[in-house]
Amino acid sequence: MMVIQNEYEFGDIVYLKTDREQLPRIVVCILCYKTGELLHKLVSGTIASDHYDYEISKEANVLMTTTN
Repeated sequence: MMVIQNEYEFGDIVYLKTDREQLPRIVVCILCYKTGELLHKLVSGTIASDHYDYEISKEANVLMTTTN
């Protein structure tokens, strides 16, 4: 049996670490690969994208929005 330990849950509001605008995104899907890697489908408005957990943060990085 595989036990999945994920940091993010469905409905969580998260931010992409590399997003300059730090737009809030909602976790709508979590895909688990046989290797144990998790891929999260995030939605912001009408845009959906897939990201690994190391690309995501629960807190916005305000420094990203204030630097060029």
